[in-house]
Amino acid sequence: MNVPKKTLIILMADDDADDRLLAQEAMHESRVLNELHFVEDGVQLLSYLRGDDDFSDRALYPMPGLILLDLNMPKMDGREALAEIKADPRLRRIPVVILTTSKAEEDMVKGYDLGAASYITKPVTFDALVELMRTLGKYWVEFVELP
Repeated sequence: MNVPKKTLIILMADDDADDRLLAQEAMHESRVLNELHFVEDGVQLLSYLRGDDDFSDRALYPMPGLILLDLNMPKMDGREALAEIKADPRLRRIPVVILTTSKAEEDMVKGYDLGAASYITKPVTFDALVELMRTLGKYWVEFVELP
């Protein structure tokens, strides 16, 4: 019996257009059947998650099963956005994986203290990013039970 493969909606919050493009290409290259959506800062992230303003159409902006969060963004950084997500009873169960260039231990500790599911330093090569997207997709779709 063939069990249909699950698709995971991933929402990536990253202000760097090149990083968003690379993530999109890496997801495609990884051949994992996940849907990737993007926002550019913490304010947009919270608007998307709450279905506010431009993000009210859930057919176009479905609720994610996983958030990839950059820490250093304008308007509202990833730390502030993570704190708001985890303080909101409607959003707190969405796993948040911090995906950042920061290797600072204080960022890592604060990220976990705020409720991040994982902390990953962005890979420096495209091949490593493809492997990361493949691994993330498989892990969150095939192994983790999400509510």
